[in-house]
Amino acid sequence: MRRAELLAELKSEQEAWERLLGEVGEDRMEEPGVGGAWSIKDIVAHLAAWRRRTVGRLEAAARGQPESAHEWPADLKEDDEINAWFHERDRKKSVREVLAESGRVFEQLVAAIEKLPQDVLDDPGRLPWMQGVPVSGAAFFSHFHDEHEADMRAWLSRQPARL
Repeated sequence: MRRAELLAELKSEQEAWERLLGEVGEDRMEEPGVGGAWSIKDIVAHLAAWRRRTVGRLEAAARGQPESAHEWPADLKEDDEINAWFHERDRKKSVREVLAESGRVFEQLVAAIEKLPQDVLDDPGRLPWMQGVPVSGAAFFSHFHDEHEADMRAWLSRQPARL
């Protein structure tokens, strides 16, 4: 994929994400029960945490180096354990802090992609953690789409209409 196309796709995905968050509104982001006991804020923090890892991987690929160590303790191996660790770390952050961090991490993602050589973007095998999935805006938002979007939209549909 050409870099300009990828960046346009990412921008489109981010705009759709921001529209969804706008529908929720900051005042409702801490209400539990969106995905299990998690709130929208919890999901936003969770997605930003995993995206930070993606940014680190992309930055390492741009430098032609192996990826850096992850931020969670080495004894955590399973996604559920890691997610619990992220949640515990981030749960006391305010909605505004979580939203600002999410926005910063997205900008870091864009910057990391801008640094990648085109041949890396063209060859999914150069990013082994992508497991052969071609680089695209949708690929970088796939965890949201696959694991959290339906829960968020279902929760939102159950909320009273905003005046």
